[in-house]
Amino acid sequence: MFRTEVLAQADSLRAHRRPFVFATVVRAQRPTSAKPGDCALVLPDGTIEGFVGGDCAESTVRRHGIRLLGTGKSALLRITPEASAEQVEEGVVTVGNPCLSGGSLEIFLEARLPPALVVVHGDAPVARALASVGKALGYDVHPSTDPLPENADAVLVASHGRDEDRVLRAAVAGGARYIGLIASRRRGAAVLETLGLGADVVHTPAGLDIGARTPEEIAVSVYAELIALRPRAPVEKPATATDPVCGMTVAITAGTLRLARDDQIFYFCGPGCRQAFADG
Repeated sequence: MFRTEVLAQADSLRAHRRPFVFATVVRAQRPTSAKPGDCALVLPDGTIEGFVGGDCAESTVRRHGIRLLGTGKSALLRITPEASAEQVEEGVVTVGNPCLSGGSLEIFLEARLPPALVVVHGDAPVARALASVGKALGYDVHPSTDPLPENADAVLVASHGRDEDRVLRAAVAGGARYIGLIASRRRGAAVLETLGLGADVVHTPAGLDIGARTPEEIAVSVYAELIALRPRAPVEKPATATDPVCGMTVAITAGTLRLARDDQIFYFCGPGCRQAFADG
């Protein structure tokens, strides 16, 4: 896959809100097969589309790419031919890969996660402020539709009562992580009672109590609450195994090379190590 094709695929993934890691070779020391500018995409299932080096380098990129998808961070990956323990510094990971044919690689891994999808219902000044402030914060903001967009992270209702019951019910049914109703405390409580919903399901009055008055200030308070309630789930590291030939740590995915022997499955960084193990 050529660089132009990789870039086109990245655009398509962004358009469909699919996470990926963009890997770019920034330095290559001969006799590595990759060269600066070579790039690839690492998908959550471990698939690599593009080229950033041979099988062994690709295996290392796969493992660390999957790890970064869980953190949303980026890192510089240094791959050297010397067998050594993995070193992790601030934003830099150095991995010894004895399978390399010599030389070394430096690959920048950039996690690209889709921005939170925010649906705003209403056309009042507060609704317009919610849309503009959300976009300024980098959220993917959309007006409400029927049906609501799938996998919405937040649904914000600021319609002064217009069609809000339907939208709130749809947001609850769709499992939106945050549902906010812009209303006075009294009216908001009445709406929840009518719908049979609790304050733990729909936040109303939506937003943190910061003394907001203007539509823009109300929008800031709502996004502040959304951020404060953002889940901080522990990062799950990809399952790994040790290549019995070269000692490399490899990520276990559907495409990882493997070989069964004596009722045990062994995983490999590349076909060379698998063949060496099979011949041993």
